Amino acid sequence: MTPVEITAEHNPLRHPDDKRLPRIAGPCSMVMFGITGDLARRKLMPAIYDLANRGLLPPGFSLVGFARRDWDDQDFAAVVHDAVKSHARTPFREEVWQDLAEGLRFVRGTFDDPEAFARLAQTVRELDEARGTGGNHAFYLSIPPDWFAAVCEQLQAAGLSTPQPGTWRRVVVEKPFGHDLASAQELNHIIEAVFPADSVFRIDHYLGKETVQNLLALRFANQMFEPVWNAHYVDHVQITMAEDIGIGGRAGYYDDVGAAKDVIQNHLLQLLALTAMEEPVSFTADAVRAEKEKVLASARLPQDLAAATARGQYTAGWQGSERAHGYLDEDGVAPDSTTETYAALKLELDSRRWAGVPFYLRTGKQLGKRVTEIAVIFKRTPHLPFRSTDTVEMGKNAIVVRIQPDEGITMRFGSKVPGTQMEVRDVTMDFGYGSSFTETSPEAYERLILDVLLGDPPLFPRHEEVEQSWRILDPVVQFWNEHPEQIGQYAAGTWGPPEADQLMHRDGREWRLP
Repeated sequence: MTPVEITAEHNPLRHPDDKRLPRIAGPCSMVMFGITGDLARRKLMPAIYDLANRGLLPPGFSLVGFARRDWDDQDFAAVVHDAVKSHARTPFREEVWQDLAEGLRFVRGTFDDPEAFARLAQTVRELDEARGTGGNHAFYLSIPPDWFAAVCEQLQAAGLSTPQPGTWRRVVVEKPFGHDLASAQELNHIIEAVFPADSVFRIDHYLGKETVQNLLALRFANQMFEPVWNAHYVDHVQITMAEDIGIGGRAGYYDDVGAAKDVIQNHLLQLLALTAMEEPVSFTADAVRAEKEKVLASARLPQDLAAATARGQYTAGWQGSERAHGYLDEDGVAPDSTTETYAALKLELDSRRWAGVPFYLRTGKQLGKRVTEIAVIFKRTPHLPFRSTDTVEMGKNAIVVRIQPDEGITMRFGSKVPGTQMEVRDVTMDFGYGSSFTETSPEAYERLILDVLLGDPPLFPRHEEVEQSWRILDPVVQFWNEHPEQIGQYAAGTWGPPEADQLMHRDGREWRLP
C-alpha cells in the first residue's frame, strides 16, 4: 500500500487545501537491528513513540527488535517502555503506549545466523496477518558498518528484501558510510545489489532538523535574500559544529575516525550543499539531490593543504566550572594517538554563483560552547559616507542560521546609535523558533523515520553525494596521515588550536565567535 494523506474526507471540519494537515504512512512495520545500542535507546525508540503520540503512525504499526539478547516480546516491551519514559519528547500517555505495545515483537539471533532471519521472516508474515501491516516493512540498520553487508545478504536470502507487487521494502543505514571513497563505493554496491537505490535511506540526522530545512525556506521563499546570495555580495561562509563535551565512552569508535570523518564528511558538507545549491525545479527528492550533487562536484581544495586545513587535540582545561581531561588522558585512547578532535578546512566552489567565495568548515570537541550554525558573511559596503570614527566598531553584515541548540536566524547590520551625532554600530535582529511558534519542533529522527515510512526521500543523501563527500575529504585525511606531527593543541573550553586561527588570518579573516 502507498502512503496516504489525511484529507477532508478524514476530517470534514478541515478544508482540503489546508497545508497544516499532516501525512501518515500506510500500513507498515519497522524492523530495528541494533536495538540494544545507545542510539536506539535515546533517539529511535522515543521517536517512534513521539510519532505515535502525535497520531502520525498508522493503526497496526509494529516494531520488531532483533538482537542477541535472550528476550521475549514482553522483555523487549519493557526496554522500549523505559527508553520512552526516559527520552521521549512528548508526554507519556498510557493509552498511546498500550496501542504501540501491542505491535512490539522481538526476534533473538545474530547477524550471521540464517535461522534467526528465517524466524524474522515468519514474524513479519505474522504481522501482515495479525496487524495488517500490508507487506510493507522498513529495516533500520543501527549497527556498525562492518555488518551492513552481512545483514543485507541475510535479508535477501530470507526473502525479506523483495516486496510483493503493490508493497514496499526499504532499508535505513546509519552513518558512517564507509571510511574513504573506495569503501563507500563498495558499501553502496553491496547495499544497492539487495535494495533498489530509491529504497535505500542513508540517515544524516542533521538534515532532519527544522532549521536546516528552514534554510531552504529562507533562500527560496523570500525575495529579499536570493538576489544577494552570491559572490557579488558574499565575502565568505563559515559552517561550524562545536561541541562542549569530550568523547565520553566512544574512544573505541572515535580514535579510529576523528573529527573530520565523523562530522565534516557528512554533516558539514551536507550543510554546505544546502547553503550553496541552486534553486531546484521542485522539491522532489531527485530535484533537490541533483542540485546538492552539483555543489559537491564543484567543490575543490586549495593546492596548499598545509595552509588550507588545520587540526588539533584538546588538552586538559576548564569546561565551565568543571575540570576536563585532555584527549590523550581519556579512557581507551592511546597515549601517542594523532587522531584529531578538531578539524577545519577551506573549500572553494567552481561555479558562477560562488566563484572566489571561500567556505570555511570547522568542528571540534571540548570547544567553548555547543553550537551548530551557518554564517553567511557579506562584503563591506564599497562606500561609507561617514567619518571613520562614526563606523569604527562596525563589522560585516551577516546572516546566521542557528541549527542547534537555540534554533533560529540572526541578522547583523549597522544601525545609528540614538543621539545627535551620526554614530553607526552593529546590531542584531533575531528570530527564534521557540519564541515565534507555539508548537515545538519535532526531533530530527521523528521526521526522518516518518519520511522513511512515507517513502519521501529528499532529506536523505544518495550514494553520489556520499562518494563526492569522500572525494573532497580523502586528500585532507591522506595529507594529515603523511604529516602526523602537524597537529596542534587547544585547552578544553577554548575555540581550537592556533593553527585554525592562522588558517583564517592568512586570508585576512577571523572565525566568528558564536
